[in-house]
Amino acid sequence: MAITMKVNGKTVSVKAEPDTPLLWVIRDEIGLTGTKFGCGMALCGACTVQLDGTPIRSCQTPVSAVAGKSVTTVESLSPNNSHPLQKAWIAHDVPQCGYCQSGQLMSAAALLAKNKNPSDADIDAAMSGNICRCGTYPRIRAAIKSAAAEMRKA
Repeated sequence: MAITMKVNGKTVSVKAEPDTPLLWVIRDEIGLTGTKFGCGMALCGACTVQLDGTPIRSCQTPVSAVAGKSVTTVESLSPNNSHPLQKAWIAHDVPQCGYCQSGQLMSAAALLAKNKNPSDADIDAAMSGNICRCGTYPRIRAAIKSAAAEMRKA
């Protein structure tokens, strides 16, 4: 079955079974490997992408559910780490192992698209579905605040 959607602003059409997880279509069919497989049960957030601006878990979202919609992956932020979130992530040494970071960044980007000045509670709520096994949560929160401040200046 052919399914058409926008991925990072470009219209793509893929052949996949309707129940194929979006994650595998993004990685294996489209070739964007920034989105990671974590638990496969939509619990850890490593596979987070945005669907029409809302964070979703791509490991459990069937590709048929995104037909005609817009999917945004971590590759959309910037190719050279110039997005305010990427710069803040680097400045605050957020990644340790780095595995969860694409999902963390996509949840943070969705938050900042809706809330330019998030409180700690806003950040905690928006990021609650993204697990960092390395425990860099204080650095994640600080990086989001820094990125938000930079984005408000622009």
